[in-house]
Amino acid sequence: MSKGPDVTPANPAEWMVWKALVLTWPFYAIGALYVVGPVLAWLLAFLAGLSLYLGPAIRPDLRATGPVPPIVWAWGLGMLTMLVALWVGHLDWGLGTKQTIKSSIGWAKGWALLALFILAGSVLPIRREILIRAQCVVGAWTLAVAPVLLAAPYLGLPERVFTSPLKAIGGPGPEYFTVFLFTYDPSNWTPRWQFYAPWSPFAALLGVIMVVFALEEKSPRWKALGIAGGVLMILASKSRMGLVGLVACTLGPRMMPLVLRGWAWQVLAGLAASVAVIGGWLIQTVETARHAFLSARADSSRVRATLQRIAWERWQNEAVWFGHGTVQPGPHLVEYMPIGSHHTWYGLLFVKGLVGFLALLVPLVWQVLVTMADAARGPRGVLPMGVVMTIVLLSFGENLEIEAYMVWPGLVILGIHAREMANDRMADGTTDGAPDGTADGAVAA
Repeated sequence: MSKGPDVTPANPAEWMVWKALVLTWPFYAIGALYVVGPVLAWLLAFLAGLSLYLGPAIRPDLRATGPVPPIVWAWGLGMLTMLVALWVGHLDWGLGTKQTIKSSIGWAKGWALLALFILAGSVLPIRREILIRAQCVVGAWTLAVAPVLLAAPYLGLPERVFTSPLKAIGGPGPEYFTVFLFTYDPSNWTPRWQFYAPWSPFAALLGVIMVVFALEEKSPRWKALGIAGGVLMILASKSRMGLVGLVACTLGPRMMPLVLRGWAWQVLAGLAASVAVIGGWLIQTVETARHAFLSARADSSRVRATLQRIAWERWQNEAVWFGHGTVQPGPHLVEYMPIGSHHTWYGLLFVKGLVGFLALLVPLVWQVLVTMADAARGPRGVLPMGVVMTIVLLSFGENLEIEAYMVWPGLVILGIHAREMANDRMADGTTDGAPDGTADGAVAA
């Protein structure tokens, strides 16, 4: 399928993100995705730093689009604080030099990526359209391989194809380098699919990100392919969180303009008054729905809740400020899952303490507020808000740092959005950007 002249990469930075994204499935087929993400992040960050340092001396198509926006500085400071918290935690618990070096490398492949990709998007001349079309191409790939994946368990094919030798590089686990056709849900032994993600719930939220991107595509054909691919990932993964994200992260940003309309507040006031009348029934209905949601995979919910309780109690009693430095093996009660996993916020408290918790909370809350405000003013903020909502949702069921290597297109979009808003402020001296959803002229050139 032709890329189309309107989204042809125009500079080395765009070529890098284009190739890295459209080749997602080939990279997955050789178990290389966990390597590609960090390498791409540091290469783009190097280019961004070079463009800022050299200024006009660098080739024109790689010149910085402007100074680093304040929110990007906040992300950088927050992720550096993560590294400091890691070092202090290792010192407090006497984990040794070897473990500290290993964990620092893990930081460079995890938390650092959040700041690096956002920095790259805010400085380098990368257009939204490149990432949006590339996500739709990944959706087309997904639909193309789906028949084989969906038929695999019924044809007697193995769950795992192979584990790449690249696992020697090191990572959170072999599943990050393993090619799967499908997996069996241990709670009911039915097949579920994880596509190019290490596990199914993560695949579902990657599907949400794909849909959020595809909704911004101008070509009807590519939009349909992107949406179909994303929805297939959500449904086949059988993830409850993915279904929530599909609704919330696509509709929520598009409803934000109602915040600025008086009639919407009047409707809200009427709804609030009606709740007083039907409040008892509504609470019972919500509780019933919540119970059904949790019961869909009761074993998973129990393990997660127990892990969170253990992490919370041990954080309070043992390591309030800088945490335990690393995750620790869990007991049989939680099926030996590591304490500090399966939840970003409880994991941060356990591993990096209150310092690490705030290092993520502050820039993320700032990012949420910025995208919400811009989405309320116009369509430019819709995609960034959908991305940040997905990231927030992801943080309540997964560990962000070990999944940043896959959500990087969304992080680059957040950087692009920060750049667009900063350039508008420099252009007219206000905080109001032209809500047309397009990149600035310097980027489009």
